[in-house]
Amino acid sequence: MYLNKAIIIGNLTRDPELKALPSGGQVVNMGVATNRVWKDKEGNKQESVEFHNIVVFGRQAETSAQYLKKGSSVLIEGRLQTQSWEADGVKKYRTEIVADRVQFGPRKDGGAPSSSAQSEPVNKGDEAPKPEGIDYPAEEINPEDIPF
Repeated sequence: MYLNKAIIIGNLTRDPELKALPSGGQVVNMGVATNRVWKDKEGNKQESVEFHNIVVFGRQAETSAQYLKKGSSVLIEGRLQTQSWEADGVKKYRTEIVADRVQFGPRKDGGAPSSSAQSEPVNKGDEAPKPEGIDYPAEEINPEDIPF
């Protein structure tokens, strides 16, 4: 059994570049950065960043180019693919993630992710918009009341 699967959540490092294929399909190239934060043996905070090249085809490519921009949060699910070519007598390689699924994250302004299927609620009068999230009960929960 073989498995080639990559799942990353990060932020776009540049605006998506939409191109048309000779077959008439669409392709988008974009970059995504992922961060890793940890503490070393001395307790000092350490951070590293990885940069990923992403390729998206078809309708998802069009949607990604339309709604995503540099800094957007995104979840990418796909497979790893390595391209190789020769330039000036030197063999070069580029590993990229070919996306099967692109899911938009929350927008920087705190709103829901953009989507053609979602519509923004209309505020009536001076009503403040309800914050998104879970409404937790105000009462305290006694651990002894939990049945397990």
